[in-house]
Amino acid sequence: MLLADLHLPPNDGGSGGDPLGTAFRRFCEGPARAAQRVFILGDLFEVWVGDDAGLVEHAEDVAAIRRLVDSGVEVYFQHGNRDFIVGAAFARATGLRLLPDLAVFEIAGQPCLLAHGDLFCTDDAAYQRWRRFSRNRLAQWIYNRLPLSRRRRIAGGLRSDSHKQRKPEAIMDVNETTIRETFLRYAVPRLIHGHTHRPADHHYQIEGRHCERIVLADWRPDRMEWLRADACGLHRETLATP
Repeated sequence: MLLADLHLPPNDGGSGGDPLGTAFRRFCEGPARAAQRVFILGDLFEVWVGDDAGLVEHAEDVAAIRRLVDSGVEVYFQHGNRDFIVGAAFARATGLRLLPDLAVFEIAGQPCLLAHGDLFCTDDAAYQRWRRFSRNRLAQWIYNRLPLSRRRRIAGGLRSDSHKQRKPEAIMDVNETTIRETFLRYAVPRLIHGHTHRPADHHYQIEGRHCERIVLADWRPDRMEWLRADACGLHRETLATP
């Protein structure tokens, strides 16, 4: 199973004001138990200011993933643009495995490249510069040693700037040349990613090969979707209403 872009807010202690978090925990306790592997391709959380705070603020989500792993399901996590600071303490607490920005796995009988997807939005030059800086190990080392209050202000400022910006729709999507170059570089027939919040299946001819790009859906209260892989192929599924 593959999913992305849940953008979970901090847990509310069961007050009922967190429908996405409740749904994710239902997913972990229900449909995900039937999987051999679950891939979370970034932006599981709306914001993550560090493992020290995140493990407390998302204690229920962390516990749900831990129970899923303890049940025998392998869980993998790629960083998104909202939760790129997720670290080793989170991995230890949940038992999941952290993946690099680009990772190849055999899925539904074919080698498949997995990514969050922001790497492919190369028309947004300003974001790509920020991305390179924010993923720098020294920058992350410094950030993680700032007081928690300072980290919250930085994260809040970044989110505010993101909401204020009105970028053209075109640069918010992937760059098709970058996609084609990625297919050539990795020589895989399939790419699965999230990030753009534009779920769709795209088809390409790359040097005589048929290639497929599958964009995962973002989660909303009225649409909580994942991709299930089996011997027959890939299937989009949604969480049933309780």
